Amino acid sequence: MSTATEAWQALGACRQVSSDRFFSPDNERGKARERRVRQAKLVCAGCPVLRRCREHALATREAYGVWGGMDENERAELFRRRGVTPPV
Repeated sequence: MSTATEAWQALGACRQVSSDRFFSPDNERGKARERRVRQAKLVCAGCPVLRRCREHALATREAYGVWGGMDENERAELFRRRGVTPPV
């Protein structure tokens, strides 16, 4: 990990919250998933590095979790709209 990456990540609002909020446990579905994603996005909404986090997730093609206020389905849809194969 580069020093620049470490610097912006250290400023993330998510640093104050368990990573479980941002990544789906096995077999999570329906309302439980929707609730967890909504709570993660609330954390992201107030984050000073939201844009940088989102750029990182798109550039590195993060396949899982909420990054920069976007969940994996939203990132995959963005890739599809851009004509790029989404991450698996």
